[in-house]
Amino acid sequence: MPQAISPEFSSSVKLKYVKLGYQYLVNHILTFLLIPIMVGVLIEVLRLGPDEILKLWNSLNFDLVKILCSSFLIIFAATIYFMSKPLSIYLVDYACYKPPVTYRVPFATGVEHAKIIFRSNPKCVDFLMRILERSGLGEETCLPPATHYIPPRPTMKAAREEAQEIIFSAMDSLLYKTGLEAKDIDILIVNCSIFSPTPSLSAMVINNYKLRSNIKSFNLSGMGCSAGLISIDLARDLLQVHPNSNAVVISTEIITPNCYQGKERAMLVPNCLFRMGGAAILLTNRRWERRRAKYRLLHVVRTHKGADDKAYRCVMEEEDPEGNVGVKLSKDLMAIAGEALKSNITTIAPLVLPASDQLLFFIILIGRKILNLNWKPYIPDFKQAFEHFCIHAGGRAVIDELQKKLQLSAEHVEASRMTLHRFGNTSSSSLWYELSYIEAKGRMKKGDRIWQIGFGSGFKCNSAVWKCNRNIKPPTDGPGPWLDCIHRYPVQIPEVVQL
Repeated sequence: MPQAISPEFSSSVKLKYVKLGYQYLVNHILTFLLIPIMVGVLIEVLRLGPDEILKLWNSLNFDLVKILCSSFLIIFAATIYFMSKPLSIYLVDYACYKPPVTYRVPFATGVEHAKIIFRSNPKCVDFLMRILERSGLGEETCLPPATHYIPPRPTMKAAREEAQEIIFSAMDSLLYKTGLEAKDIDILIVNCSIFSPTPSLSAMVINNYKLRSNIKSFNLSGMGCSAGLISIDLARDLLQVHPNSNAVVISTEIITPNCYQGKERAMLVPNCLFRMGGAAILLTNRRWERRRAKYRLLHVVRTHKGADDKAYRCVMEEEDPEGNVGVKLSKDLMAIAGEALKSNITTIAPLVLPASDQLLFFIILIGRKILNLNWKPYIPDFKQAFEHFCIHAGGRAVIDELQKKLQLSAEHVEASRMTLHRFGNTSSSSLWYELSYIEAKGRMKKGDRIWQIGFGSGFKCNSAVWKCNRNIKPPTDGPGPWLDCIHRYPVQIPEVVQL
């Protein structure tokens, strides 16, 4: 005997179809309004007949001067429109650094080093083990050679060598993939938060590749893990005022000088999460590059909560009581990140959401902010606006929180979780490892929209929206961070790894 359908299931199905009907109606409201008008005009034309239509045409008195003036105004208006229209910014290609296997730091190595370094403080060892067990990192993440010593040797020379290896490797891969010559680079932007030497990292790139003397170069530091999208925003603004130009953005974080050697728990956490990584991205405003470009940049939205003292201090580089320098993470970090995300969503939602969600979002926003009604905040369904999500792989807690707040499925955050597992938190470059994962899985199709979300010290939440220009086939050769391991992913990541 068939089981009766529960009333809860029946009502949820009905509510689903009501919601779909509402979305379809609002998103196609112009179509529904224009169709009756066009049908009415067509019926009226058919009713008149050819003789009356011809008579009506002949009754119109066309003046040559009026026609010429009207044509001139139309051409002039079209010219002004196209001249004032922002230039389209295309992402031709990008390349991610892949560390050699000799830099690998499996859990056993990390635990052994911790036990030796903190042999007089077993509580620190237990704390580090608990963080690693719940971090979401895998056994193949990598650290630079200076951190493999006991104790670590974070010298300036070692930091420069790490920077050269990551940046030059990513640049070489980018030049190989795009066929770009160094002399064709017009704009260079390098971002690295902690390591800011003199001469700058951008000067190091210019020296190594013998770039032109009139190149426009920028070096961003202290901007945290969201600096990659800040660099993209800066490149976009520069490309708007420099036509027919190429811009290269390099995003990385140098781990060597960021190796904390003290005992403060809040400053030990970055040692467990941050790993080697870097990416080089080629942007252009040249129209003829559109066909081979992978993506077109649609929006960049930046949110800064630095006016709030708690937000400003939640990620802070400072000294501990013993004089050891490190980055301290506040317990309020996730709450502050959530507030920054809300502010960012408020700005980006009207730019990307369909009309149905925009209407609901606007009505509830008015009710909460202006009418002071006790309504729950409306969380838009961003799955209607984007096919892919690249959430900064700052840690398992960051991904969990955003998945919950944005109501995303496991597949939507798969790229972020797998990037964290395979490469760790590579700071500002993690978004490009995630995008590379989606491509390597063969999921990127023409017309797909991608939302990149980055968080950084200060506190900042930045977003970039891209649209795929063409179907992207999974790479089968050449440089690529996932080329030799994509067949093993996705993997099941346990809540706690027993060490």
